Amino acid sequence: MIDILLYVVSFIVAIGVLIVVHEFGHYWVARRLGIKVLRFSVGFGKALWKRRVGRDQTEIVIAAIPLGGYVKMLDETEGDVPERERHRAFNRQPVWKRIAVVVAGPMFNLLFAILAYWFIFVTGVEGIKPVVGQVLEGSVAQQAGFRPGDEIIAMDGKPVLTWDQRRLYLFQRALDRKHVQVDVRDPDGREQTRVLDLSRFSGKDIGASLIERGIGLIGYFPEVLPVIGKLDEGPAMRAGLEVGDRIRMIDKTPVSSWEEIVKVISASAGKSIHLEVERAGASREFDVVPDAVTDGERSIGRINIRPQFAEFPASMRTTMRMSFGTALGESVSECWGMSWLTLEMLYRMVLLEVSTKTLSGPLTIAQYAGVSAKIGFNHFIMFLAVISISLAVLNLLPVPVLDGGHLLYYVIEAIKGKPLSMRVMEAGQRVGVVLLAALMILALYNDITRIFRW
Repeated sequence: MIDILLYVVSFIVAIGVLIVVHEFGHYWVARRLGIKVLRFSVGFGKALWKRRVGRDQTEIVIAAIPLGGYVKMLDETEGDVPERERHRAFNRQPVWKRIAVVVAGPMFNLLFAILAYWFIFVTGVEGIKPVVGQVLEGSVAQQAGFRPGDEIIAMDGKPVLTWDQRRLYLFQRALDRKHVQVDVRDPDGREQTRVLDLSRFSGKDIGASLIERGIGLIGYFPEVLPVIGKLDEGPAMRAGLEVGDRIRMIDKTPVSSWEEIVKVISASAGKSIHLEVERAGASREFDVVPDAVTDGERSIGRINIRPQFAEFPASMRTTMRMSFGTALGESVSECWGMSWLTLEMLYRMVLLEVSTKTLSGPLTIAQYAGVSAKIGFNHFIMFLAVISISLAVLNLLPVPVLDGGHLLYYVIEAIKGKPLSMRVMEAGQRVGVVLLAALMILALYNDITRIFRW
């Protein structure tokens, strides 16, 4: 319950901050260009709080539905405008001014992301050392010669300070089907170069687990103990198992690792299994019937338990910190790379080269917001930077109802020398609403299937 509350609060804070940044971009540029702003609203629907500020008495509003916002400007297409103020109406402005106002929102989101990354890199963010913990059998990484204990130093000459630092870079190289030169320090202290051949990857291989499942590199992770670390509602809880129980035997066969436990339970869907566990120094026995859960094309057993991990050693933790200049360059590079990757992934989705399952909706965003907030302030700021970039890129897409749709109208107007007809723009708005609704439904469906593992 506490986690859910944290997710909700973190999500509202994150969305609120990014909406304010985005709409402030529109507001600030409009004011600087002499356009009168009537309202600055964070959220939609009923106003929970409002106040008038400035010489124009602009209404600042916080509304009930925190899933967006808007800046309302003086505009003759939306109501009567007094003669003395018509020169300050948005629709009366030259096309370059209207373009500047529209672009300002996404640009402020990108600027926020750059500053957020710069702050993180300068102050330092904790991470895991880039040490290989496991190399999957038959994987690209194994073919390249990687071994457990290898410490990654650089990729194509770019320094690697933490395990996740160059994940985005590997995504891009995999999409481009390129080779990546990886400098490593092996367990004996020798520096060597290993080459990852990513030329065989297709767009459908690109996902959050690219490095682990695709390339076959798994970072160092604490030992997984054969001890129940968490229980969810399900067969194990109904049978009487508790957090802290150490599983010693299954069906009279000793088990010594969590992997062995998972293997037996997965193969026992719908079949009763007998567990012997150690609890507070005493032996206890339980009969459990694993639920049958569909995983791809097969049915596996689950009793809804999660493992306990050994304590993470301090020697495997590190802090990524950079100088002011290096941090700024890295921030710009990170934002550019993520923006381009987002566009390329969307383009490849349209071509059906990348699975639409990579799309995330509000539930996943809320979950990541809560997790990052729980880890620490800098991780939450990094999360905000990532979402801010996504918001900027999506808003610049040439889809009516988004900033990019308005930008498209104004560019056409600049080329033609006159605005598009109201009928054409209204038709575009309807198409845009349908496209946006379809995208949101798909993203929400992906969220639900991830949560319930359909």
